[in-house]
Amino acid sequence: MRVLTWFCRITIIFIVLGSIIGGIAAFALYQHFVPQLPDVETLRDTKFQTPLKVLSSDGKLIAEFGEKKRIPVTYEQIPERFVQALQAAEDSRFFEHSGIDIKGLTRAAVQLVSTGRIQSGGSTITMQVAKNFFLSRDRTFERKFNEILLALKIERSLSKPEIFELYVNKIYLGHRSYGIQSAANVYYGKNIDELNLAQLAMIAGLPKAPSAYNPITNPSRALERRNWILGRMKELTFISESEYQEAANSPVTAKYHTTEIELYAPYIAEMVRGELYEQYGEDLYTDGFTVHTTIDSQKQIFANRAVRDGLLSYVKRHGYRGPEKNHNITDLSNAEITQLLKDELMYTDLEPAIVVAIEDKTTKAIKKDGEEITIEWDGLKWAKPFKSVNAYGYDPKKPKDVVALGDVIRVLYVEDHWELSQVPKVQGAMVAMKPQTGAIEALVGGFSFAYNNFNRATQAYRQPGSNFKPFIYAAALENGYTPASVINDAPIVLDSTNMDNSWRPENSGRSFAGPTRLRVGLYRSRNLVSIRLLRALGIGTAIEYLGRFGFDTTKLPHNLSLSLGSADVTPLELITGYAAFANGGYKVTPNFIKKIEDGYGNTVFEANYPIVCSDCSDEQATKAPRIMDSRANYLLYTILQDVIRRGTATAARVLKRNDLAGKTGTTNDQKDAWFTGYNRELVATAWVGYDQPSTLGKREYGGTAALPLWINFMRDALKDTPEAPVLKPGGIIQLRIDAATGMRASAGSGNTIYEYFSSDKTPGYGASAGYSGGKSTEDIF
Repeated sequence: MRVLTWFCRITIIFIVLGSIIGGIAAFALYQHFVPQLPDVETLRDTKFQTPLKVLSSDGKLIAEFGEKKRIPVTYEQIPERFVQALQAAEDSRFFEHSGIDIKGLTRAAVQLVSTGRIQSGGSTITMQVAKNFFLSRDRTFERKFNEILLALKIERSLSKPEIFELYVNKIYLGHRSYGIQSAANVYYGKNIDELNLAQLAMIAGLPKAPSAYNPITNPSRALERRNWILGRMKELTFISESEYQEAANSPVTAKYHTTEIELYAPYIAEMVRGELYEQYGEDLYTDGFTVHTTIDSQKQIFANRAVRDGLLSYVKRHGYRGPEKNHNITDLSNAEITQLLKDELMYTDLEPAIVVAIEDKTTKAIKKDGEEITIEWDGLKWAKPFKSVNAYGYDPKKPKDVVALGDVIRVLYVEDHWELSQVPKVQGAMVAMKPQTGAIEALVGGFSFAYNNFNRATQAYRQPGSNFKPFIYAAALENGYTPASVINDAPIVLDSTNMDNSWRPENSGRSFAGPTRLRVGLYRSRNLVSIRLLRALGIGTAIEYLGRFGFDTTKLPHNLSLSLGSADVTPLELITGYAAFANGGYKVTPNFIKKIEDGYGNTVFEANYPIVCSDCSDEQATKAPRIMDSRANYLLYTILQDVIRRGTATAARVLKRNDLAGKTGTTNDQKDAWFTGYNRELVATAWVGYDQPSTLGKREYGGTAALPLWINFMRDALKDTPEAPVLKPGGIIQLRIDAATGMRASAGSGNTIYEYFSSDKTPGYGASAGYSGGKSTEDIF
């Protein structure tokens, strides 16, 4: 008995001494490590690496920039069943403990003593937050001790929901997905709150080992892990027996879902990225910005299609350049042939394919996805051999005249059949704008962004040709001229110190009409009329006037070639000027970003550009400044309507609308083709040309190469919309005039027409001087 008493006393002494020594050691460790611990309050300001999203005005996803797929969610957005599933999988007592789980740590300590290494960390969700945000992944005692101390600090600073939220938004869950919302999108194509119990349990099983338990790459192990979690949920009474049975018997439904780009608008996406990079730098790709653009998804689709079809039509008019390459496919299987296409990209809707059989009236080809297709003769017969833009080869008679076995070709699916096609070397651009606000509603910078990402809508400086003439005529209408003013359309030779040599400008077709009314001179695009008009107006006066529309006056040619559109401008600059014609004479700023939100949904930018409004209900709205007299603006509109009714753009009459106005443009040797047109609600411009300027070919003018793009766009964009003509202001009158002289017609006059005038600029009666304003006949003739 005495021995037993002695033994108990000795044991107690050792326990006490051990406790004291352990306490001293723990205190020493605590004193050593605590000062080195990071400030856990920084977790409140955590910024998850979330990609930039670019959306259309109606919420369609245009682009996503950033390496990590992450969509942060708040605790309130997380389904209760997922909270329970993650508890079952990772930390069943999460809402009870103070940051550490003694049982789990004891188990880890026993493993460490018995094996010499840490096999299971005994980590709680809080400890994993500490590790993921502050510590390395080294499996050492020091790191583990820091993890425990940090977990205790975190629990004192943050609530349980805040800790849980940090964890589920931070963790990596495979396939570049970070956080549970991104994982739900990647594996199931849904949001986390749309998943069923079995799917939630599958996501909850991923944090332990995203590769080992991945339901796509390792579905059997993933299923085993999922069902174990469901069993734990049943043990913890989170779910009933029937819920367990139903979920455990569910098949694995996960498959890889990429981020679905809903609207193809890569040029505008790159414009957004470039704009934001100037302000935010590399943070742009990680701070979770969402950019709402001004792009109208339907108009963008229409613009994409119009540019694609217009350039492919040009290709068909000018012949087939031949295959992109040729492979020897003798004795190759279909799978081996398909493999030859693995590095070939799709450009717009043109798919790469290899010719595998040529028959009497058909050709068979294999596409990149392995599908074998048949191209009927109707889809091949357009392909005359290309020689030059002005000379083509013979008409093909059979498929063998067009293609050969092993040719790498491009194919396009049109309605219900396949056609041979080709990536155009010619390029195009289109911009559509709302003239009252300057908001860009559609923008196409080329045939294919993947093929060439140069944005011709904003970066290509090209001569607009006659598309520029309306600005010269607008200046004239504000400086004493009227639509009835008569200018001589006759040959002229100009010698000037501002010109390199003597200049003998000509009209298209080299014909001259003699005395011509200003209206006719513009809608028929008579070059000699424009030159004489600018000379009479004065180059200085014209350039000052052009500056009102946003053109850089330092870059405009200070000579008479300006009247023929020799200035270098981008499609965006040109359409911005035309917007003033469409909105009644006001200057708007081109813009494409409506709103920017940060990763928390807070608005960090909201557009407030000047807008055209006669009665703005929004007191915060900035009114656009007037840059053109409303009466001159309306007179110009009626002339540009005649361009479509009876001038160089009569093909646009197919739209059967009376509210449209516009102007064609063609430069020397047909190097650039343009059309810009509008009504009160929409203005759009189309350009076609080669990146390295060269002729588009015979008969390729603004009215034949560019106008069809504009027509196809406007046909869709204005479908089912009421006509919206530019409103006629006060002070506009109609008078009957002599068609030859432009003077007011006398009673009984023969060749008379009606013309619009400003009420303060009307012609007199007579047979000469067909305009008012005090100009001399020398100015005109």
